[in-house]
Amino acid sequence: MSGQSGAAGRCFHHPYEPYGIQTVFMNALYDCIEDGCVGIFESPTGTGKSLSLICGSLTWLRDQKRKAFESQIEEAANADDGDCDEPTWVTEHAEKQKRQAILQKRRDLEARLAKVRAREKRQQEPYKNGEPRLKKLKKNTDAETTAATNSEAQFLLDEYESDEEHALGNPSPFAGLSATTQELMEKLGMGLGRPKAEDAEVDDELKVFYCSRTHSQLTQFVSELRHVKMPTTIPSEDPTESDMLVQVEEGLKHLSLGSRRNLCIHPKVSACGSANAINEGCLELQKPGTPAASKCSYLPTKDNEALVNSFRDHALAEIRDIEDLSALGKKLDICPYYAIRPTIKPSEVKIVTLPYPLLLQKSAREALNLSLKGHVVIIDEAHNLMDAIANLHSASISLSQLKISRAQLGVYLQKFRNRLKGKNRVYVAQIVRVLDSLTTYIEGKASGGQKFEGIVKTGELMAGRGADQINLYKLMHYLQESKLARKVEGYVAHLDQQKPQNPQNKRVDKSPSTASTKKPEATTPVLTHIQGFLHALTNPSAEGRIFLNKTEDNDICLEYLLLDPTHHFREIVEEARAVVLAGGTMSPMSDYIDHLFSYVSPDRIRTLSCGHVIPAQNLTACAVSKGPTGVDFEFTFEKRNLDAMVDELGRSVLNMCSVIPDGVVIFFSSYSYLEVVAMRWQKTSVWEQLLQCKQIFRESKGSASVEEMLQEYSGAIDRGRGGLLLSVTGGKMSEGINFSDKLGRGVIMVGLPFPNIHSVEWKAKLEHVEKAVFSRQETETTSGGTSRTQARAAGREFYENACMRAVNQSIGRAIRHRNDYAAILLLDRRFEGERVRNKLPGWIQKGLVKDASRKPFTEVMGNLGAFFRSKEF
Repeated sequence: MSGQSGAAGRCFHHPYEPYGIQTVFMNALYDCIEDGCVGIFESPTGTGKSLSLICGSLTWLRDQKRKAFESQIEEAANADDGDCDEPTWVTEHAEKQKRQAILQKRRDLEARLAKVRAREKRQQEPYKNGEPRLKKLKKNTDAETTAATNSEAQFLLDEYESDEEHALGNPSPFAGLSATTQELMEKLGMGLGRPKAEDAEVDDELKVFYCSRTHSQLTQFVSELRHVKMPTTIPSEDPTESDMLVQVEEGLKHLSLGSRRNLCIHPKVSACGSANAINEGCLELQKPGTPAASKCSYLPTKDNEALVNSFRDHALAEIRDIEDLSALGKKLDICPYYAIRPTIKPSEVKIVTLPYPLLLQKSAREALNLSLKGHVVIIDEAHNLMDAIANLHSASISLSQLKISRAQLGVYLQKFRNRLKGKNRVYVAQIVRVLDSLTTYIEGKASGGQKFEGIVKTGELMAGRGADQINLYKLMHYLQESKLARKVEGYVAHLDQQKPQNPQNKRVDKSPSTASTKKPEATTPVLTHIQGFLHALTNPSAEGRIFLNKTEDNDICLEYLLLDPTHHFREIVEEARAVVLAGGTMSPMSDYIDHLFSYVSPDRIRTLSCGHVIPAQNLTACAVSKGPTGVDFEFTFEKRNLDAMVDELGRSVLNMCSVIPDGVVIFFSSYSYLEVVAMRWQKTSVWEQLLQCKQIFRESKGSASVEEMLQEYSGAIDRGRGGLLLSVTGGKMSEGINFSDKLGRGVIMVGLPFPNIHSVEWKAKLEHVEKAVFSRQETETTSGGTSRTQARAAGREFYENACMRAVNQSIGRAIRHRNDYAAILLLDRRFEGERVRNKLPGWIQKGLVKDASRKPFTEVMGNLGAFFRSKEF
């Protein structure tokens, strides 16, 4: 085991002998956290990035806690010196006692967890598929649940008294929960909102928050975490003394946080499908007045506090991913979503893993009572971070959704109109006015007979039916608290189930009592989609734009697009001690510096781009500017569909596939262009010639199973047939797929996938970037002409970077480990340009064949053949 760096002499306790670039990475990460900086780190896939993040951050955390401990002891000693003139041996004894007390506390914790691990090991085999040795709580039978929910009264809105307290859109964190549930959850430290004053006194142990985009990425990180063994944080004062001989063996304490969708174990609620449906279903079962037979039996209560503590110990005893915690909750009959919360703050947890939405959304952090103050935040796979923030805070609704929602609300009002009173009557009427106003606006634009796509002003949307007089903040709060969307959707589904079945439908007719037990289709209510769009309208107008567009199925929709993710991420940066963005393809980095961190002082930003661990001779990268017959490759929008260009591309790919062994992956700029190319090749002899060389696989926009296609592709390669996979940049194959070894001996990029600069969305994005840069330059007293020039240059840079991030993510699918080798072929003469070339990752730039664009195609193929002949064993 080694982790030494020559300069700093730090030992990172890496489980293996680290590569040189890993040592550089870990030291840079350590320094970034120590100095409280913002880091942007790039380390290609296959270079051990995850272990570098783990060892670098946990080594800093260990050192920091050790310093804090020594400082605490020193302060206590100084305080004693100031109080009285005690002999030295007295103060030394007091220091030793304090140290021993802390060590004993650690020993007690480790001993308790060791017993849990031992008990789990004993129970693993005999109870692997059976009932655990725990008293089961009584579960509701289907008959009890049916009896409790068979009445239409369940769809009636609860009385809504007042919204003055939360008029600004800050709903009560305990809204909808019974008083008993609220009392217990507060007692267990499981509050759903801002902490009380007494809660703030609980030590929030310094820790690392690790965030990644997908569940599979987090699971992979947790797997790497299990390989790391860190020594004790607090050293013994004198190892020679008998009572200090036994060091505290600290197991790494880790927690996985997830949403209800990942952690809910209630059979009916967890089957609701969408995250919104599960959230609402969970809260619905906890509302005051809910029949006892319908309440969630897994929620912590006064009777099962011991189970919450047992869950805590089991969660800390082993390093568990989110699936392990869900299984643990089922085994102990306790809700893991709520039971995990008391463990976050006051424990010895060192690292917490969580998905993007739980970290990036303020409402999600508040729901978990999660504070980032003074902690370390690491966001992995951060190449798409700005897009992820924008997507989380963007929303859309279609004309068909508005009409469906209005019709459903009409059906609901036919039944319950006379039973709605007070605030319910007022707010439901307001929602009707808003729906009618939005519908009228869209229909008016669509009937104009002219091109109507474009930017929409909020005032225009709310101009009808007096909707502009409605307080959207209060309306949002009402929709959230009343659960109107779920009530309306549930009632409509209830009516549908009560309808007698047509014998021609060949479906068995059911009695009302039986039909009512059937769960409505697990979808998010249409009104909830509209609620999300209305919430987006409350954002500052400078942050986003509203667009009117046509969908692929010829529907008309309103889309809110967040243009500036800075505000939503700034709070995280300002709260945390350090924020680190990491990824395999973070180049080009200027967008993060200029747009996401524009308010951060340049001396507080640290960047690092690591090389690859492969030998230089294992990669050849080549910009190919001409095909076999000398046709220039320039896959611009105007030229790429020309038959001569597509035919030359086919001849080039055919030549390359005859030289490159095993698997070849081609990335096209879009699905539509892939379709154009495939149809042209099928009309000519190219397709048949390619089939003679390799089996062809083609990604489609609506592919049902990526895994199935990859298995077939891998099988063809294993059989010696070879495979040619036609994929799309930004599609399913361009991210998160591992084309290692034979699966990706060649990666071909066709053209530069620039976004459509003429689309209303991209026009708005570039306008926003240029305005923001111009405003900053004006503030810095730059002359007007210079400011405008710099603003236009910033817009161009932003546009180019969006393209190159997509390119880098796609070609980064090749070379996945130290002994891997591949050829990367960039088909477009524009790849020879310095601006484009400098935006490629450093390790690919080093592998570029010099002046390849000036060489004839035959020489390029000769070099390619020589590269693969050198790899034959």
